[in-house]
Amino acid sequence: MGKIRWTEKASTHLQSIYEYIAKDSKTYAARFIRSLIKAVVKLENMPHIGRIVPELEIYGLREVIYQNYRIVYRIADDENIEVIAVLHAARNFEKAIFYEKWELK
Repeated sequence: MGKIRWTEKASTHLQSIYEYIAKDSKTYAARFIRSLIKAVVKLENMPHIGRIVPELEIYGLREVIYQNYRIVYRIADDENIEVIAVLHAARNFEKAIFYEKWELK
């Protein structure tokens, strides 16, 4: 059973999502973030459940979808999960990769 680690970039994404939703409701924002994190916890037991990210196939990255968000992660050699990014599905994925510093290696 692997453990989940959130990169600094993914944690920043979570914070941004929280702040955006909290403009309308801090309660709903906290509930949404908790639910999104729960969607990732299942990866501890089933790390290969996510599909390979088509745009990042060469890096072997995977993703799970939670509502309108793409949760991008990688499986380390020790079967631990490293969450790399949490992006809204409407966002231009390729621009996000090139304009943000992702921990892809």
